[in-house]
Amino acid sequence: MPTINETFALYSERFMLLAGIAYVAALIAFAWDLVNNSKKGRTTQQQSLAYALTSQPGVTEQKIPARAGTTGRGTTEFQEAAPVLEGPEGRGERPTSQHSVQRPGLMADDSMRYGLAGPRKPARIGVSLTVLAAAIHVAAVLSRGLAAGRVPWGNMYEFCTTGALVVILVFLLVLTRRDLRFVGTFVIGLVLVMLTAASVAFWTPAGHLVPALQSYWLVIHVSIAVVSSALFTLTFALSVLQLLQSRRETSLAIDKPDSLVFLRLVPSALSLENMAYRINAIAFIGWTLTLMFGAIWAEKAWGRFWGWDTKEVWTFVIWVVYAGYLHARATRGWTGTRAAWLSIVGYLCVVFNFAIVNVFFSGLHSYAGVGS
Repeated sequence: MPTINETFALYSERFMLLAGIAYVAALIAFAWDLVNNSKKGRTTQQQSLAYALTSQPGVTEQKIPARAGTTGRGTTEFQEAAPVLEGPEGRGERPTSQHSVQRPGLMADDSMRYGLAGPRKPARIGVSLTVLAAAIHVAAVLSRGLAAGRVPWGNMYEFCTTGALVVILVFLLVLTRRDLRFVGTFVIGLVLVMLTAASVAFWTPAGHLVPALQSYWLVIHVSIAVVSSALFTLTFALSVLQLLQSRRETSLAIDKPDSLVFLRLVPSALSLENMAYRINAIAFIGWTLTLMFGAIWAEKAWGRFWGWDTKEVWTFVIWVVYAGYLHARATRGWTGTRAAWLSIVGYLCVVFNFAIVNVFFSGLHSYAGVGS
């Protein structure tokens, strides 16, 4: 059994601290971007209202829900609070294109592809800082693995820190194909919560594993669980945004003031729901493999595939919740806020399984929170 390298263990803790600082800076940059564009949105609203009331005679204000569209040049435009001109017979007529009110400064349209959104310096800074933080985070996780002489996910501290890294890597990977910078504040916020919980509540010094965990199944079973949990974290953020955007769209449809101006940067609730559904479908496959490989590992370690241990039961509960989510949305028409809430409930079960079951319920998996 290899000896514990205390030098690498110390490097890991220092790298983790530096990564946390970089994540905080990235969070500030993404939040700055939201605030900056919220101010622009309010200015646009005031200008639109002033134009509707003073510039055109016989103008009556008519608000329509903000929806994303694309012009022939691929530039994303949004139309909202467009004035309606009174025609000779009192009929409402749309103004010409030169008087249309368009929504500027988009991050992404409903397809979530990159477009000509204009300069977004805070968002670019946020992405750059996230890349820097991820690189430092990789060094921290690798140092932990080198310190212990094994894969760095053998206890709750390591699972949490490695899981946070996978969340960021998945986020950055998706950013190469889809413009999800609008969700950066929420994703990085969740990563900081995970790192804080790992350092404060779950910290464990680098050490060897108990005999039951000294198996190649640790690499297979836990690595798939980490990736699946990371994907569920991303869909949780999308589902929360979906609920907020759905509320905003409903308010705009009944001519209420736009109280969530920062959501002008976010695609429609339907687009968020579709993206969350696709990612949840992939994560569900991973969680199914987690459940299967866990049963095989249990048979190798304890001589039975299933023993109704608390950890096993909650892993199955998570599988049932997400299976119900996918089935209800695909065949029962559970769309909109019901689908978002079911996705959120599934993620809360994941959090409960990790943070509560591992700590407060005794069982064969209770060693998962300690090193030895």
